[in-house]
Amino acid sequence: MLGESVDLVLSGPALGSGATIVDATFGAGGHTKEILSRQPSSRVIALDADPAAVARAVELSSRYPGRLTAVHANFAELDEALDELGVDGVDGILYDLGLSSIQLADTERGFSFAGDEPLDMRLDPTSDDPTAADLLNTMSERDLADLIHSSGDERFARRIAHQIVTRRARSPLRKTSDLVAAVLAAQPRGASRGKIHPATRTFQALRMAVNGDVERLEHSLAAAGRRLRPGARAVVISYHSGEDRSVKRVFRRWEHEGVATVITRKPMTPSVEETKANPRSRSAKLRVAERREPSDASQREITEDRRWR
Repeated sequence: MLGESVDLVLSGPALGSGATIVDATFGAGGHTKEILSRQPSSRVIALDADPAAVARAVELSSRYPGRLTAVHANFAELDEALDELGVDGVDGILYDLGLSSIQLADTERGFSFAGDEPLDMRLDPTSDDPTAADLLNTMSERDLADLIHSSGDERFARRIAHQIVTRRARSPLRKTSDLVAAVLAAQPRGASRGKIHPATRTFQALRMAVNGDVERLEHSLAAAGRRLRPGARAVVISYHSGEDRSVKRVFRRWEHEGVATVITRKPMTPSVEETKANPRSRSAKLRVAERREPSDASQREITEDRRWR
């Protein structure tokens, strides 16, 4: 949905000569390249928590002198990043949540269950945040079950949590293969194998917990609502039902407060052709909101949840 998302962010009425757009999840750089090539006078501020992605953005910036600024920051740090750059308002912001294929292929990150990697899963491996191994070896069985069920939509969450706790009593879970073995051992005899690997949902839930995905997304969207200029658009592609619900809830609140218009009443989804070419896109949902012109009814700033940590 790269083309559709860039179309939507570039078609906002705020776009003009010298527009400043934030790519809040630079990743492999696809969206940024498309924006810079299609909007010759634009500037992109590219954020990413992953130092490897930031290095790719720095390398790309040499092809677009003065037009691409790479920032090592989680999208939850949007306010701080823009303040540091002296940028008050932006003409569009785009989020493509989830993992990039480059991150999944990195054998040192622990995102993929295909190999035997350290259970890290931090988007920023230089941070002091707990790793996936830390969570697996310290959380209670009940909390693990709740996490795997709520963030992974995993029907065998309690069985998987029990296997994790039983196995860690003998030896801590340190490698992705340890977690895969626990998940496979928890599958009921005769359980049918679906289209995805049995460990997919558990890995997803754990990655989201390690990186605080939903909480940080809501924090970032609150900042985006304050930073978008009238007519500017926030475009979000999510791959998880919890993230999509958060985006939907925030956008509806903006509309209720009179500060934005929701462009997508129902989320856009990938075409059949795209899902065939890229099966990982099958769960993608795209939502768009457009900042309104200030009026007497919309002078209130979009509120920020100060309880976020």
